[in-house]
Amino acid sequence: MEGEKHRGWSGLSGDLVRRAAEGRPVRVGLVGAGKFGAMFLAQALRTPGLHVVGVCDLSVERARESLRRSGWPEERFGAPDAHAALRHGTTWVTDDPFELVRAEGLDVVVEATGSAHAAASHALEAIRWGRHVVMVTVEADVLIGPLLARRAREQGVVYTLAYGDQPALVCELVDWARVCGFPVVCAGKGTRYRPGYHFVTPDEVWEHYGFTQEMVASGDYNARMFTSFLDGTKSAIEMAAVVNATGLMPQRRGLSFPPAGVDTLAEVCRPRRVGGILEHAGTVEVVSSLDPQGRSVPGDLRWGVFVVVEAPSEYVARCFGEYGIPTDSSGRYAALYRPTHWVGLEVGVSVAKAALRGEATGQPFARLAEVAATAKRDLQAGEVLDGEGGYTVFGTLLPASEADRSGVLPVGLSSGARLRVPVRKGSLVRLEDVELDEGHELVRLWKQVRQLPSG
Repeated sequence: MEGEKHRGWSGLSGDLVRRAAEGRPVRVGLVGAGKFGAMFLAQALRTPGLHVVGVCDLSVERARESLRRSGWPEERFGAPDAHAALRHGTTWVTDDPFELVRAEGLDVVVEATGSAHAAASHALEAIRWGRHVVMVTVEADVLIGPLLARRAREQGVVYTLAYGDQPALVCELVDWARVCGFPVVCAGKGTRYRPGYHFVTPDEVWEHYGFTQEMVASGDYNARMFTSFLDGTKSAIEMAAVVNATGLMPQRRGLSFPPAGVDTLAEVCRPRRVGGILEHAGTVEVVSSLDPQGRSVPGDLRWGVFVVVEAPSEYVARCFGEYGIPTDSSGRYAALYRPTHWVGLEVGVSVAKAALRGEATGQPFARLAEVAATAKRDLQAGEVLDGEGGYTVFGTLLPASEADRSGVLPVGLSSGARLRVPVRKGSLVRLEDVELDEGHELVRLWKQVRQLPSG
């Protein structure tokens, strides 16, 4: 029997089971049915107490295909509208995100479009209508997340990063360390990086991954997305989200992508004054799974996340040794890591925490970091920038205070900006260097964020 299967469940899963038994499932709307959305759908189908009321995508057929691919039977997503979906416990597929967000009875909106502008509009409308928002589109979070979080609090709902993506998992490790009384030295994630990757474009990205043309043609591969992963932009954006949610401060030089495996995290990600690579403690870093020659690092953390802490006393350092906790050579710095992140398969944690407990799995409280557009090659006056994962710029993580002093252009606002002057390869692009559409909604919202208190 179904009840027997769920006997003994406690915590969030138990709360969801009780909601299911009471006929009050958490009602979710998904906006964006790409890879992340399909992964969430695969697990939502099997999670008691969750009802996906609607799935929205620019292409209704693509949304339907995502449902099929993730295991949904056709009869589960044939509802003609949200009312029918709510009445029969089925799912409605639409290309109108605002109609979905406004659907009566909806509890949570999962925003997974990948478009910062679209995500901002969807999140603002969801908050206006009293929906919790799980923000998968981290590009939007980095630009205007503190404003969205404030608007959500004013409406009595939760705005949160998406559990399963690396920023939320890093935030969880930072929170763990602080609750345990450890000073956080460094937190971050792993990735694939080598010197020179900053300048990679979509034309050459596949050769760096070793993908054949047949693989690219047969799979769900987006050249710009993979370029953003490789050129460091996505890493900078994700670490900016962590900074804004935790108060850890970026290093002045941004991210350095040192090669490090799980056994060397505590040795590498400690301050320079004690032999590490960090400018200061209480910061973020991204470690590479490759050494400068392109060889795999032993015990690499390419898919994982980590936190490095310092023993606050001699007694705690001694405890590290007594209980076999791996440390650096001094015995004072230790790392805790998670080797993988499960992306959309885990986002149900954010949905449940927001809806059932009013808790966020990572939430920006201030604008402390900015991701600056940086020239991939010598750029000429009159050129139009093409944004994240493109041919013209990559993103560099900076403290927001430094970004403001230098007047840099955020990479999230760079797409479509026309250069007034030439910019040399490797140089930051500044606001004064471009013609920016001051009336664009995302630009206006970003300027509002700049006026918010810094802490």
